[in-house]
Order: sequence, then C-alpha cells, then structure tokens
Amino acid sequence: MTIYNDEFSAYINSLFVPEDAALRRAREDSPKRGLPAIQIKPEEGRFLQFLVRACGAQKALEIGTLGGYSGIWIARGLSPGGRLITLEVEPLHAQVAAEHFAAAGVAERIEIRVGNAHDLLKSLPAEGPFDFIFIDAEKTGYPRYLDWALENIRLNGVIAVHNAFRKGSVAGLVEPDKHTAITQEFNRRFAGESRLLSTIFPAGDGMLVGVKVSN
Repeated sequence: MTIYNDEFSAYINSLFVPEDAALRRAREDSPKRGLPAIQIKPEEGRFLQFLVRACGAQKALEIGTLGGYSGIWIARGLSPGGRLITLEVEPLHAQVAAEHFAAAGVAERIEIRVGNAHDLLKSLPAEGPFDFIFIDAEKTGYPRYLDWALENIRLNGVIAVHNAFRKGSVAGLVEPDKHTAITQEFNRRFAGESRLLSTIFPAGDGMLVGVKVSN
C-alpha cells in the first residue's frame, strides 16, 4: 500500500530540501501579509527545481506567482542566463513576491507581470517557445492554460500543474469541493494527452507533470 504523510514529507525535507532563510521567509511571511496559505510544500518546490534543471530550462513561465515561494525554487533551477516570467493577477501578491525574490537573490532572473493571465498570455508566444511552464492559478482556467502551454512549450519541454489531488477529493478520500469535478476531468485530459508523457508526483497536493514528446 502506498502511503504519503507528514512524516514522509518531513523525512524527504530533512534529506533533500535544505530551506534557507529566504525560502522560509517566503513560505511563512506570505500568510502574515494577507496572502492565502496555499503555496506548494517544500518538497514540491525542490521537485520543480529538479525538473527545471533536468530539462535545461532557460525560458521558464509560471502562471500564478502568489508570494513567490515556487518562483524562487524555479529560478534557482534555471540554467546560467535563464529567466523566469511569472504572471500574477493581484498587485499585493506581486509586491510581496518581489520582496521575497530580492531577499532570495533571484530578482534579476525573474520578471513579474501583473494582470489577468489569459490576457497576458496573448503576447507571450513571441517570447517562446518555453522550456518549462508551471501552472498554479484559478482551477477553472486550467484547460485554457494547458491549451496555451501545449502550443508554446518546446519539444521535450516540461509542463507542471499543481493541485492534482484536491486534498484527496479526486480519489474520494474526502468530500468533494467545488473544484473536484473540474480537477478530475482535467487530470483525465492530461493523462490522455498524446503529446505528453505524463504522470502525477504524489507529494503535497499532487503535481501533474508532462514532457512534450510530439507536436
């Protein structure tokens, strides 16, 4: 029987996820500043860093900045000279993230663009194709974000999407919420997408990850 719990999370983190002061600040400070406490877990951040470095990413895109915690991990995985564009609809979130990026020493690698992501994405194809795309924004927008990502990720580039488990509701472990059915359908679509070699990284709230293997 496969088990993942807080004890295994702590074990992984003790071995592989040495959070420095800047990462801890980004994770702990954001809720104190009025941002929702919905950022990825430390081991998920390390996984993003691993994916970014493994695919040799120089052009990365994040949809949903929040307080910048995931952006720090992504930026630290970029190849030399790499750059992350991160999209955020809330000006307060962007301001807090900018402070966290500066404290982590990655501000020069990251550009925050503030506005509705669907609108901002319209001008981004000219800056691609991208090597790595991370989606962690409003769940109703996920299908459109994936459509865009599939058209703007390079061959062998990586797409990662957060909240595949919806706290366990997709597998019936807890009562469904308003986004459970949407997530279940999205997970099925991601799994069946012929252009991706995909799976779910089963830590935190579940991370869909796919490598684009065909156009």
